[in-house]
Amino acid sequence: MSNEVVLDIETQNTFQEVGGFKTNLLKISVVCAYFYETGTYECYEEHELGKFYKRLELSGRLIGYNSLGFDLPVMNNYYAGDFLTFQNLDLLKEIHKSLGFRLKLDDVAAATVGHRKSGHGLQAVEWWKQGEVQKIKDYCIQDVKVTKDVYEYGKKYNALAYEDRLGGRKAIPVDFSEKVEDEKTSINLSMGF
Repeated sequence: MSNEVVLDIETQNTFQEVGGFKTNLLKISVVCAYFYETGTYECYEEHELGKFYKRLELSGRLIGYNSLGFDLPVMNNYYAGDFLTFQNLDLLKEIHKSLGFRLKLDDVAAATVGHRKSGHGLQAVEWWKQGEVQKIKDYCIQDVKVTKDVYEYGKKYNALAYEDRLGGRKAIPVDFSEKVEDEKTSINLSMGF
């Protein structure tokens, strides 16, 4: 049984509001994840992150889309350790490695698995300001589902897809298998307060 975790975060604020690309100034509204070990989707609000982080410390590989550039650095704002040292798979990094350029998750998902995300992250910030946390959770869970579908397709077929500027479907060779050097020993870094 796999103990990988697919995750996505939403924030309370934007880069524009914090004066540029400063992940250390972003605040989390919601983190949602799919736990392969239990087959469950779960969401955690900012005040519940300690509970979520304890689960991640005992998990296997962390999987996300732009997780190395966004999700994990923002999560580090609330964590005594460093999620960037955890075993991870950033789907966007693998796509960039294969193609030499970046693609939106929405475009990869549409061409690869036939469905798109339900919105965009800026909507989630507006919902936060309006106090509509359930809408954020619903949106974030949908992002996790789309990421999971793309990951599973890539793992099974060693390829993803995108549409080029002429509307043609192009393959993206990927290798999502776990590497031996990626293995880590779970360690509890959280203090139980």
